[in-house]
Amino acid sequence: MDALTPSSDLLPSPETSKQAGRSAYIRDWLVTLLIAMVVLLLLNLFVFNLSTVRGHSMQPTLMESQHLFVNKLVYNFHDPGRGDIVILRDPDSQSSSPRFLVKRVIGIPGDVIRIEHNHLYVNGELLNEPYTNSDVEDGDYGPFTVEPEHFFVMGDNRHTAASKDSRYFGSVKSEDLLGRAEFIFWPISEWKWL
Repeated sequence: MDALTPSSDLLPSPETSKQAGRSAYIRDWLVTLLIAMVVLLLLNLFVFNLSTVRGHSMQPTLMESQHLFVNKLVYNFHDPGRGDIVILRDPDSQSSSPRFLVKRVIGIPGDVIRIEHNHLYVNGELLNEPYTNSDVEDGDYGPFTVEPEHFFVMGDNRHTAASKDSRYFGSVKSEDLLGRAEFIFWPISEWKWL
């Protein structure tokens, strides 16, 4: 009986095996990275967004350069509520290079907004606003009735010209509200739910 002896030409060399193992490892790593990037991109498009605060219109609630986690899904299930902090398209920006604003919802459809003697009234009642430390300083406004499917937004900083808001550009269409700011995630020392 003849014994079979393996030919060295048929067996992969140790060097070839190592190279194939490295190539498979790199390929698996790149595929995993690509899948993670696609999932993150889809989540960013449809579920959440990260936004940076620019300007002073939301002080003292939000400060310049804080980073916000924005929930883009929430308004698919219910309308914005009074007091929500929202991200919206700046009505003055062009669609080719849109800018965004962060504001607080003050009035919902049907509300009557009035500013008199530096105080804000909604539906005839003085609005209790513990999140702001300033009165409205730029004169009387209204009464203004918020249209259906529109929202009246203002910044928390109510000093003259500090907040470009619905007093300036009118009420905002519901489709222009991109999401609700849920929490400050950066800097970590200022992390908090909104």
